[in-house]
Amino acid sequence: MSTDQAAEAPESEGGQSTAMYVYGIVPADVEPEEHAKGVGKPQSDVAVVRHGDIAALVSEISVDRPLGTPDDLKAHAELLDGSAAVAPVLPLRFGAVMTDAEAVERELLEENHDELKAALDELEGRAQFVIKGRYVENAVLREVLDENSEAARLRDEIRDKSEDATRDARMALGEIISQAIETKRAEDTRRVIDALEALEPMVNERQPTHEEDAAHVAVLVELDRQGELEEAVGSLAHEWDGRVEMTLLGPMAAYDFVMKREPEG
Repeated sequence: MSTDQAAEAPESEGGQSTAMYVYGIVPADVEPEEHAKGVGKPQSDVAVVRHGDIAALVSEISVDRPLGTPDDLKAHAELLDGSAAVAPVLPLRFGAVMTDAEAVERELLEENHDELKAALDELEGRAQFVIKGRYVENAVLREVLDENSEAARLRDEIRDKSEDATRDARMALGEIISQAIETKRAEDTRRVIDALEALEPMVNERQPTHEEDAAHVAVLVELDRQGELEEAVGSLAHEWDGRVEMTLLGPMAAYDFVMKREPEG
């Protein structure tokens, strides 16, 4: 799937003061919620530009206002994720802006109609969820020390001695712990994926965002199986109680399962 085909924010030419911010692609029968708000201050109303079987979620913005504030990022994600709970959504990257509604219809929707329609069909009835596990620090350190005799020896060598006197031992112990956690992360990530096998998900293993991450996995699953997903993650949380803290985020737009390419022009 490829959806990042909207142009970057146009320069203000000929006195143009506004442009069209594009959030994502949805089926043509989607209507934005009355309270839906987009990026900008004050937040702009969200509208729909349609062509054939597909549509774009858009809002009008000032071309003179730079994008990228935390509120902008939040508004972008909230609109897409809220939409993904009720309809297939192809998210565009943050900051996708086109000249006006006519350009959205002609250059984005009309020129790429069949490709975007096919991509939406693939997402029908499905949404992304993110599963994250974080090791409980004391618990994972105990595991490493119990399982690795060299780590335990270095721990005893360091105990009750000054940092200067044990610098090399501390560095060696830190390296052992880091490598052990990396190995455990790979094993525990596989355990998470195996626990979801019955849901037949599409899976993307994300890079860790913290040195004590136990797993960080995005999955694309049927929305009507959300309860099964929650049960599977809950079972893992129970199994790993006191060892790994589990979180489940979603439903959200399929960010990890939409291929990106740079906009043309």
